[in-house]
Amino acid sequence: MTATGQVSGSADAPGKVRSFLNLVKIEHSVFALPFAYLAALVAMWRVGDGVQWDVLLIVTVAMVGARTFAMAVNRIIDRHIDAQNPRTANRELVTGALSVRTAWWGAAVALVVFLGAAALLNPLCLALAPVAVVPLVVYPYAKRFTNYPHAVLALAQAIGPAGGWLAVTGTFDGALPAAVLAIAVGLWIGGFDLIYACQDVEVDRRIGVHSVPARFGVRAALHISSATHVVTFGLFVWFGILVGLSWLWWIGLAVTAVAFWYEHAIVKPDDLSRVNHAFFTANGFVGIALFVFTLADLVFLR
Repeated sequence: MTATGQVSGSADAPGKVRSFLNLVKIEHSVFALPFAYLAALVAMWRVGDGVQWDVLLIVTVAMVGARTFAMAVNRIIDRHIDAQNPRTANRELVTGALSVRTAWWGAAVALVVFLGAAALLNPLCLALAPVAVVPLVVYPYAKRFTNYPHAVLALAQAIGPAGGWLAVTGTFDGALPAAVLAIAVGLWIGGFDLIYACQDVEVDRRIGVHSVPARFGVRAALHISSATHVVTFGLFVWFGILVGLSWLWWIGLAVTAVAFWYEHAIVKPDDLSRVNHAFFTANGFVGIALFVFTLADLVFLR
């Protein structure tokens, strides 16, 4: 019977791994990586050492580890809220497809991976890694006590490009471009989170979850999101000027402007049916487009 139990447990392990990866939406890591790569590559170009592939690999591991930890903790902390929302009631921790204990183990492994990758980069990244974890943990709690949890998410997302830059330079000296890009990325994601939260206004008000849409209404949230993305675009312009990117960057930025416009054009106060389309198509396109055009700039024109 013991042997049978061991075989059964072993056979169930791949299922738990799949459920955990579904829980954290591991495939969405592709949306977090482009701006970390962008910052790292520009930093490499500025220090004149060429492409450091080993650093890019470690940055990838760090980003995936941090994002996986953040998503797992978010899902664990929010599981009771998710159970009350029809949109999220089928998540793995709500349905029982994955146990809370397994999710915590997955989060712990992801955190160790993140901290280990930070240690491999340089002393500054290792020293700042615990600080970077703080907004990742605070974010899921923020909706319980503030109408502006989107600002906490913005701070958490700003860590990616800042970390990519520091991974290469190991110093704050000359880091203004990284700061500008980090703020731009934070506002970009925070602005979209305003749109995303509009889907849950009625449920959030009923169960006491705080957000800008729940407090001020969908129309106001969409206007604030538009204004936030205008500022985001201005910061992208400033970043390009600061680092002296070529015409390819500006073409990429023009394409991004179209994506921003499309994202806001398809989501209306009285029609939120295309919010997911805005995320997976327009929103996901922004980072990838800017990264590709910047990579082309650095490879072909430098």
